[in-house]
Amino acid sequence: QYLQVFHKEGWPDVLAVFMSYTVVGSFLMAIIVEKSKKCLDFSCTLLVVHLLIVCGYDGFPNTWDWWIVHVVSMISMVLMGEYLCAKRE
Repeated sequence: QYLQVFHKEGWPDVLAVFMSYTVVGSFLMAIIVEKSKKCLDFSCTLLVVHLLIVCGYDGFPNTWDWWIVHVVSMISMVLMGEYLCAKRE
């Protein structure tokens, strides 16, 4: 069962994925990457690696819910990561 954005039963899972992807990823990005210019590249690479792992484990994700949650989380991770890296520089 994939994430369900359009049903209220799926929102706890969506929020858990969003928080782990965005918050944890942003803080790790600020520590590992340290340059705000590299945040977009790091986030896209992380999404591709995650996609490859998911494809290997359960097949290609073919639902809109999965893509919406992960792309929005990646975009927010880029924005928050760039902010934290710029603040740290």
